[in-house]
Amino acid sequence: MKTTYAAEEIHALLPHRYPFALVDRIIDYVPGKQATGIKNVTFNEPHFQGHFPGHPLMPGVLIVEAMAQVGGVVLSQIEGVEGLCVFAGIDKVRFRRPVVPGDQLIMTVELLAIKRMRFGKMRGRAEVDGQLACEGELMFSVVDR
Repeated sequence: MKTTYAAEEIHALLPHRYPFALVDRIIDYVPGKQATGIKNVTFNEPHFQGHFPGHPLMPGVLIVEAMAQVGGVVLSQIEGVEGLCVFAGIDKVRFRRPVVPGDQLIMTVELLAIKRMRFGKMRGRAEVDGQLACEGELMFSVVDR
């Protein structure tokens, strides 16, 4: 059973491409349950030009999107889930520390529920150096491509 994925393998599972491919590696994968992924945050990313000049911070929406992409690795491999997985909502999201260039964001996303292979909920947690950066619940819907 495969438990890790390199960038090329993630690209085979998810439709996201630069500049919106936000997962560099999956370091732990439990089929149908959860995955842990890494995002290496670099100063060269386009959003840092304007967020914020002289004080670059990774936008919270991109941290949440990165967690969702880790969840997408789990969803894309569940038998019966066919189509494009998109956000249906987010709940209880909190940002606990800034994420800056040079950080390595480690995100663990757990599948909580899936209904009729079309809707569901996941819990995500993102950390930097063992410190909680973001956490929350992510709802998804599977739509036809």
